[in-house]
Amino acid sequence: MGLARLATIAIATTTLTLAACSDSASNFGQIDEQRLLAAEDDPDNWLSHGRTYAEQRFSPLADINTQNIGDLSLAFAVEFDTNRGQEATPIVVDGVMYLTTAWSKVMAVDAATGEQLWFHDPQVDGAKGAHACCDVVNRGVAVWGGKVFSGTIDGRLIALDAETGEVEWDVVTVDQEQPYTITGAPRVVRGKVLIGNSGAEMGVRGYVSAYDADSGDLVWRFYTVPGNPADGPDGAASDAAFEQFAGETWFGDYWELGGGGTVWDSIVYDPEFDQLLVGVGNGSPWNHRVRSDGKGDNLFLSSILALDPDTGEYKWHYQINPGETWDFTATQQITLATLEIDGEPRKVAMQAPKNGFFYVIDRATGKLISAEPYAEQNWAERIDLETGRPVEIPEARFADAPYFITPMGIGAHAWHPMSYSPDTGLVYIPVMEVPNAYADDSDFERHIGRWNTGVSFLAPPEGSVPGATPEARRAYLSSITYGKLQAWDPVKQEVAWELRRDWPWNGGTLATGGNLVFQGLPDGRFVAYSADKGEEVWSWQGERGIMAGPISYRVNGEQYIAVMAGYGGSMGMATQTDWMRRPPPNGMLLVFKIGGTGTIDPLPPIEPRPYVTNDETFTAEQLAEGQAQYFAFCTICHNGPVNPDLMKSPAARDAQAWQAVVTEGILADRGMISFSPWIDADQVEAVRAYVLTEAARRAKAPGQ
Repeated sequence: MGLARLATIAIATTTLTLAACSDSASNFGQIDEQRLLAAEDDPDNWLSHGRTYAEQRFSPLADINTQNIGDLSLAFAVEFDTNRGQEATPIVVDGVMYLTTAWSKVMAVDAATGEQLWFHDPQVDGAKGAHACCDVVNRGVAVWGGKVFSGTIDGRLIALDAETGEVEWDVVTVDQEQPYTITGAPRVVRGKVLIGNSGAEMGVRGYVSAYDADSGDLVWRFYTVPGNPADGPDGAASDAAFEQFAGETWFGDYWELGGGGTVWDSIVYDPEFDQLLVGVGNGSPWNHRVRSDGKGDNLFLSSILALDPDTGEYKWHYQINPGETWDFTATQQITLATLEIDGEPRKVAMQAPKNGFFYVIDRATGKLISAEPYAEQNWAERIDLETGRPVEIPEARFADAPYFITPMGIGAHAWHPMSYSPDTGLVYIPVMEVPNAYADDSDFERHIGRWNTGVSFLAPPEGSVPGATPEARRAYLSSITYGKLQAWDPVKQEVAWELRRDWPWNGGTLATGGNLVFQGLPDGRFVAYSADKGEEVWSWQGERGIMAGPISYRVNGEQYIAVMAGYGGSMGMATQTDWMRRPPPNGMLLVFKIGGTGTIDPLPPIEPRPYVTNDETFTAEQLAEGQAQYFAFCTICHNGPVNPDLMKSPAARDAQAWQAVVTEGILADRGMISFSPWIDADQVEAVRAYVLTEAARRAKAPGQ
């Protein structure tokens, strides 16, 4: 995507000496097993994705606290070269910050000044963006033994020299002929780099792999769903589990669409039990009846898997949603802690997955301790603590009629980091309340490389929600869609406090020893609250939507708070946001300290683009076909502010120009590949007809 245009803004004039530079080059990125195991006692650094192996995202630093938070201000900012979504958690090692940006780019900066030390562009083909279900995002790096490890959107795992950014090794972790992507951050355990992948909706088979940190050689692989039985065993660590019990939980020709089960986010090392806890994603397609004839639990979809870190051998699993059919993943953050439950210390794993229940699981056995709803949900009566299985509401499987479900597939909590404070005993969750209507897709067709759900989302059926027309019912959905910052007590399994947000797609959280919780918002605000009471104590406006989780670290005796700003992700692409009138500006790294003197330039005034119109007329058949294809193929990328709004695209006025983009793929280098494998020229023209007609309707709506 070209070399980065990176501008360090308002850097402090005083030169600060990097601790990493004080001795020799070998000091860059020097993390080993002992250092990570002791990370809890190293508050000056943020050594791994969740700061420590426990992934609590709690910084014990208290130099910034509720007493002096009013003096917190911007220290510096680093502008990126793209306006796509920024989801990364930076890693800070001895005064150097390592981070990724959209399109899998990697950079190192001085953590006290923002000065760029090096930059690496993996030169991902822009056409690969078409396989990214949820934007060309990246959630960060891992650092180990003088190397920086990152995954790429085209499925590679790259090791870079921590001092220079030069490539040490570069391996392909997926079949690049298939629509796999990587957006998650690697983890490193005992010299093995762990990486998963994404793409379940596109029709792939999920797995997690371990690579040797020195050589890049594959050490082991565990598939999360079985392959085609006719092909025999994979020769992988997962073979025994599928042969002994997991394979018999699948039915029909499930392998034709891969099965899903991608490991796209949470991979946690539990040193107390020497096990990896791996979060597994949704099925491909979502609809259980289409995927597996409506039968079987479909292991290990929507599960937390415990694996041996050295061999990948199966240890135990807990399945969140047997026979998953709603896109209810278990890939969300897994946090380790010791909680006092019924007067006894219990070593637990905590997760707030998409389905709306908060789970507390015994890490030794994988047995469920407790589960209660942390968000609105109407798909289950409860989770049975004896069996660990949900007691489902039968109608929620939408077998015989559409079902108005909450949460929908976006989830009550997605990838946005939550944090746990040992000081307050609370978990701080960016909660989403997003309902929708699910119905069987009676016309389901396989589209490898595009979304495959087996679910119809055209509009809530008449009578399910207020509204006489599909447009009115969609508008009602928007009116009951919102978010919350929630402080959850995992022992009592109840809300301690919560704050309502107007929009659900908010940033991750950071808890600190200063009795603070930080969160960024999509309107550009970065806000701090008292961790015990939820009172707002500070805010700052940067005009760039924030999704990522903040971090804290200390250099030269000063505590810093850092966060990546840049709106996007799945909701940024797929969800209409009338309140967000401008396309997102380029993202930024924002870093704050007490008494900071940094500034950023204000954005120019918003210049709204009009809806596209012309005098053409179209048949009812064209409009019906166009609407169906528009919702099947277009909305997932073009319904939000990140990508161009087709209703405002000048190309829609010209049938030839429209065909050149959609059928011929002349914008493939920007991720807009040819759609000719899935829809023909007449259907492409029907989409144009629908776009023009709908644009004309919206142009006449009040407020336009």
